Amino acid sequence: MKILKKVFAVAMILVLSVTVIAGCKDNRVESSKTNSTEDKTTSTSTGNNTGSSGKVIKEGTIQKEGNVILKELAVSYNGKTIAISDIVDDEKLEGIMGKAVEKKSHTYTNDDGLNMDTLIGFTEKQYKFPGLEIKAIKAAKGKDFHIFNIKITDSKYSTVRNIKVGDSLEKLKEAYPEGNLIGGGGDKREDVFRYEPVNYVDVMNFHIKNNKIQNILIYKLLD
Repeated sequence: MKILKKVFAVAMILVLSVTVIAGCKDNRVESSKTNSTEDKTTSTSTGNNTGSSGKVIKEGTIQKEGNVILKELAVSYNGKTIAISDIVDDEKLEGIMGKAVEKKSHTYTNDDGLNMDTLIGFTEKQYKFPGLEIKAIKAAKGKDFHIFNIKITDSKYSTVRNIKVGDSLEKLKEAYPEGNLIGGGGDKREDVFRYEPVNYVDVMNFHIKNNKIQNILIYKLLD
């Protein structure tokens, strides 16, 4: 009888031991799953396409103030810059660039023969300076003119990275490693070096001929 009691006691101890070990394993598995889920959630909420607040920033929607992208798309002259999307008027623009040699203004209409339906009611102003052309546009119900096109043909003007008409293609590539050569080439030895910092709306094109910059076109595509 005593032997049976001892056997029964040993058996109970073994059963209890197995139960405890199984419970510990289950807890470790559950804890591991919880931590894994938390890690994935954290990783998702702090992805590369979010800002410091966790809010997704849509390309092309950042305001110009503090927007490095739009500040890059600019012409520099005598220590001052004029950039794409800047608000301008005659006084401000001529105060920086000097007296314009020519000024034009046109309001788009249905019967103007230009077939610019999306711009009907908009008013465009064109300013010509020696070696520089600047275009600005105002919406039909807007009050301000915004620059959307800058063409540089003289070396007295430069980009914000100090690239000028007449500079070599090698120097251009060093200043704008993000850019790419597109189209042209062949026997004409002409090409275009394009700099698109964020999207396909704001662009800077360098016209290259015989490995030299012939002109620089900075522009924003209009809706």
